[in-house]
Parts: sequence; C-alpha cells; structure tokens
Amino acid sequence: MGKLIVSLSPHAHGTDTVERNMYGVIIALMPALLVSFYFFGLGSVIVTATSVAACVCFEWAISKYIMKQERNTICDGSAILTGLLLAFNLPSNLPIWIIILGALFAIGFAKMPFGGLGNNLFNPALVGRAALLVAFPAQMTIWPKVGQLGSYLDAETGATPLSIMKQAIKSGDASVLDQLPDSLSLFIGNHPDGAGAMGEICAVALILGLCYMLWKKIITWHIPVSIICTVFVFAGLLHLANPIYADPISVIFSGGLMLGAIFMATDYVTSPMTPKGQLIYGVAIGFLTVVIRNWGAYPEGMSFAILIMNAFTPLINNYVKPKRFGEVPTSK
Repeated sequence: MGKLIVSLSPHAHGTDTVERNMYGVIIALMPALLVSFYFFGLGSVIVTATSVAACVCFEWAISKYIMKQERNTICDGSAILTGLLLAFNLPSNLPIWIIILGALFAIGFAKMPFGGLGNNLFNPALVGRAALLVAFPAQMTIWPKVGQLGSYLDAETGATPLSIMKQAIKSGDASVLDQLPDSLSLFIGNHPDGAGAMGEICAVALILGLCYMLWKKIITWHIPVSIICTVFVFAGLLHLANPIYADPISVIFSGGLMLGAIFMATDYVTSPMTPKGQLIYGVAIGFLTVVIRNWGAYPEGMSFAILIMNAFTPLINNYVKPKRFGEVPTSK
C-alpha cells in the first residue's frame, strides 16, 4: 500500500497568476484606449504614455532604493495597469508635471508604503485621481472636446453630460437636460461638447472589455452588475419623482460609471472576496455614486464611492466570511 503524504495547503495548483490577470485586464482596456486615441488624438497619447512611464519608474525606484527588494515587481503588469487606469481618469489636456504627481500619489502613497501589490487598502489609480482633483481642481475639471486630434494643452473645452445634469439640479430647470446627447451618442462616445475623462467616453468599448474579462474569468459579474442595476433603479426613481434628475440610461452612460464599475471597483485587492460580499459592495457603490453626483460638490461621484467602500471591504469580508468546515454554531 502506498504511503499517504500529507502536506500544507494549497493542495491544488491553478493556472492563475498575478501576471496573467494583470495583463488580461490590460488587454481588456485596449478597446477603450484605442477609442480615446481616436477621439482625443495627441493629447490622449501624451497623457497615457506619461502616466504609464511615471508609474513604472516610481515603482522601480521605490522597490530598488527604498524597499531594497531583490526582485523588482515592475514586470508583473500592476504598475502598467495603474498607469493606464490613472490616465483613463484624467483629462486629455492635463500638463505632464501634474500627471507625474498623480502617478507619485498612486504608487508612492497608495501602493508601495503598504507593501506593494496585494497589500494596499485603496485603489492606487483612484487615490492618484482624488489627490489631483483636490490639489488641482481647475485643471482636473476642464474637459476637451473630441476631434481635436493634433491639440494638447490648447484644446478647446466644453461642458460634459455630468456638468449639464448638475446644472439642471442646481437651477431646478428640467429643460437644461435637453442639452444632453441622446443615449446612443453617450453609448458610442459621440459627444458634441466636452466629453469627460479619456477612458470613460465610450461605453461600448468598456463593455467589450467586460465581456473579455468575464470570458477569461478574470472577474465575476457580481460587482459590475450590482453597481449598474443599483444606479439604474435609484436614478430611475429620482427621475420619476422629479424630472430635474436625468433618466437612468443617461446616468449610466455618463461620466466614469462604466469605467469604475468594470475596471476600478473589481480590483482584487480592494474588493470583497465572496459573491455575497461583492453584491453588498456593488450596491453600496451604486447608491453612493448617485448620492454624490446629485447632492455632492462634484458632478462625478464614482471615484469617491469606490474609495469609501474600499475602506469598508475588510468589514464586509468579516461579515460574510463562510463558516469553517466542522465549525459548531455558538448559542446566543
């Protein structure tokens, strides 16, 4: 009879690796990246290249000279992904030095001080965006119009759909919403005026990325679907109660909601581990997004909603953690 060998867990080997998942998400971002190049041209190229290069350089320098790690982590794809997501949350006419500061906040303050990938409490790209929004509100809220392919710092700007929605609420005049593009234009990114951040302009490109990640089993459906459904229901109820609030389809396809729901909220490290926890997390993000958009100081609320719920992720994990095998329920 053969000897039974018992070893420490894990007892099964899977094909998932950090590199596979990171580069899988990067591939899923390619449709939205190409669309941003098509709509914003030179500005999009400069912002993306600067953000990715700065994030990679900061992670390499901190790993080598401050943390003194023998194996540098820049090849696992996480720094590249952070750079891409940070760029997707920025205007396409943002000065290079501000982009570099955003990368420093993302890598140097939100990721590496906690121990690097897998240890950060908050999504690094969103921390970078939030820091820039607080430090440089004027530069971070001026949005170039699409189609200015050769323009960068001197691009003509305009009002975004979210700013139009905010204006309607502040003025109490529902007719202001007539300035919004139709749902199809919002879906494909055909914005006649200010478009918003680079990566949020085209919902169909982001949905293609979602389909790819679901197909490759990089993420599950729980977080994106729960966020979108919550926003649809909450925004729909508000629209029915008072027409100064935009219709739910326009709300979903405007701003960074699709980008945040698909690529930011689903971050492995900062989101809950169980399906039940992910649903709770997604519903809370959707609710907070609508609240901040309608009654907060900023037109956009997705980034702040995700960061708030990042802080609650450990509590959610503790609340919904499965019972250990053989555990006897305690009597109350």
